[in-house]
Amino acid sequence: PDLDQKKHVELKMDQALLLIHNELVGTSLTVYWNSESCYHCLYQVLVNVSRSGKPGTPSIAAVAVNTQHGSFLRLNNTSEEREVCRLEYKFGEFGNYSLLVKRPNNGSNEISCDLVVNKDPVDSNLPVSIAFLIGLVLIIAISFLRFLLSLQDFNNWISKAINSRETDRLINSELGSPSRADPLGGDIQLEAWRPSAPPSRLRCVDTFRGLALIIMVFVNYGGGKYWYFKHASWNGLTVADLVFPCFLNLVGNQIFLSMTSILQRGCSKFKLLGKIAWRSFLLICIGVVIVNPNYCLGPLSWDKVRIPGVLQRLGVTYFVVAVLELLFAKPVPENCASERSCFSLRDLTASWPQWLFILTLESIWLTLTFFLPVPGCPTGYLGPGGIGDWGKYPNCTGGAAGYMDRVLLGDEHLYQHPSSAVLYHTEMAYDPEGILGTINSIVMAFLGVQAGKILLYYKDQTKDIVIRFTAWCCILGLTSAALTKVSENEGFIPVNKNLWSISYVTTLSSFAFFILLVLYPIVDVKGLWTGTPFFYPGMNSILVYVGHEVFKNYFPFQWKLEDNQSHKEHLTQNIVATALWVLIAYILYKKKVFFKI
Repeated sequence: PDLDQKKHVELKMDQALLLIHNELVGTSLTVYWNSESCYHCLYQVLVNVSRSGKPGTPSIAAVAVNTQHGSFLRLNNTSEEREVCRLEYKFGEFGNYSLLVKRPNNGSNEISCDLVVNKDPVDSNLPVSIAFLIGLVLIIAISFLRFLLSLQDFNNWISKAINSRETDRLINSELGSPSRADPLGGDIQLEAWRPSAPPSRLRCVDTFRGLALIIMVFVNYGGGKYWYFKHASWNGLTVADLVFPCFLNLVGNQIFLSMTSILQRGCSKFKLLGKIAWRSFLLICIGVVIVNPNYCLGPLSWDKVRIPGVLQRLGVTYFVVAVLELLFAKPVPENCASERSCFSLRDLTASWPQWLFILTLESIWLTLTFFLPVPGCPTGYLGPGGIGDWGKYPNCTGGAAGYMDRVLLGDEHLYQHPSSAVLYHTEMAYDPEGILGTINSIVMAFLGVQAGKILLYYKDQTKDIVIRFTAWCCILGLTSAALTKVSENEGFIPVNKNLWSISYVTTLSSFAFFILLVLYPIVDVKGLWTGTPFFYPGMNSILVYVGHEVFKNYFPFQWKLEDNQSHKEHLTQNIVATALWVLIAYILYKKKVFFKI
């Protein structure tokens, strides 16, 4: 009977087969299911199992169960809607399980539910572990090779065939973008450009940007179809949720470094304002084009054009933060350590007008989020709607944030497949790059400006920079702990990428300061690591981002898999595609070709 039932269930990735044996004579069962990661969710009907005809002859139902997270199963007597039993279990991918529901032979009326493993599951995380080990071996091998190259005798011998000095010279290019003459242009680039005589630069910033960008490319390509490389359904963090905020933080960092350099060379603020506006406009336009592909789908209707998106939010955030810094720009002291004001946090006190504006923006976010009336929803609602919160507010996805987008932009102009739909079964359009969340993305970028001020105000003073990075990391981390109560769902304001909650911003800003805290001494001070290979895509970030979005469905970035339900094959394809963009960025870097807006 088991074999007959299996024929009707085709297992897919992240699924296991569950055979439910009902040995209860005259009692049919309804099996309900819930995921442990679905917070306060209604149980969903998994399968109905008919009654057993006679003792010893069970009725069997086969069903596919999810293996990404732990599962809660509840079995009810169908006719009486009375609970028979419940259990919690973490199923393994492609495993085969039997749930035996019966009465013991000891004459008791109690019902037992026993889970039996018929076939062991596969280790779905094994490909990730192997890929990590291979990467680690490559890093060790490359590090050893660099060590050999640092030896004088070996270097003299090998330099006859390979000119390694060129790379060393290029490493010491300039502080912000490929050229200081490029206004505000480290990470936002589009036209081909060749530098003439690049001076020194902070390599850790490009390395961090490249690292964030490469992870973004990897997760956008699918991340091997693993759940932790996809965005969280609602509250909480996955690897995919770490990337864009860090990128925005670096945009803020770069704005200050580049703007300071440009103004010191005598560029007028009015001319710079025009360049800022044009660059923001281009980013928004490119973003609208990228998020609305119509190849293979026919012409796209204007009524269904998605308006928000990653580059759109980047463009708006860039404009606001850059204009804010331009309006209140002040000269950076030549030697901050010699001034008493520096010991009283000059990098902060010099920015009090900007901080006042940012705090006002954050007050607006808090007011709208917690006090804006949303029809049919509780005021201050931060949940996903759907089956969350016991199904009380199915059409309240995102609370005020979702409501504002639907009113101002319209349902058809928003993202139609939000991550909340998978687990919480939401049916409302919701855009994670919506209007209200853009306020907090501006806050995120401004905190990046503060990192840039620390790097420039305390240039060549490693101890002062490290102390300030540590202080920011701890302050923001403690703020997140207070807002979230160190929990995923029970805090005042949970960490939520879909809402871009303030706790999400403080958490990821703390993470960004920590990464800079690690990279700055290692890459720029001690020179223990050059940032390879992340440095190269960091130098051509807009090309890599736009290119990977446009060409992701083309060979060799994607090809037909032999087994479309294999994590191993998806992971291999996504790693190869990501590595190709690193290679492209490296070749362009060696050719001294950069793309900028």
